[in-house]
Amino acid sequence: MTKLRLAALYAAFGAVATAVNLATQAAVHELLPPEGAAGPAYWLALAAGTGTGLVVKYALDKRWIFRDGSTGLAAHGRRFSLYTLMGVATTVIFWGTQTAFFLVSGNRAMLYLGGALGLAIGYWVKYQLDRRYVFTSGAPA
Repeated sequence: MTKLRLAALYAAFGAVATAVNLATQAAVHELLPPEGAAGPAYWLALAAGTGTGLVVKYALDKRWIFRDGSTGLAAHGRRFSLYTLMGVATTVIFWGTQTAFFLVSGNRAMLYLGGALGLAIGYWVKYQLDRRYVFTSGAPA
């Protein structure tokens, strides 16, 4: 796979995972509107979105970006654990950016814009970490 195709595919998968993440947050916000970034509804939505986006992105990256053919519960458990661990730093980037946008503006449009921006930055960093530490066999150049 060419580097350009790989980058395009990774960006597309990032967009899909971002859409899933933000749609999950929006669904939670419809049920429990956030009352500022300090409220429990805000953090519940953020955690739910992060979880759904993580699972979608892992499945896409594993198969299409890193061409990881490992199977079985042990292999998936190990890879997913490492994948999640590499996501901790990038989650800080994402949550920090989204929360800053929300605190400054106080409205949902800026909340989601900050989330999309934070995820874009975080996914770039995450690719570098995943390539080096998670998907070490069969990873793209």
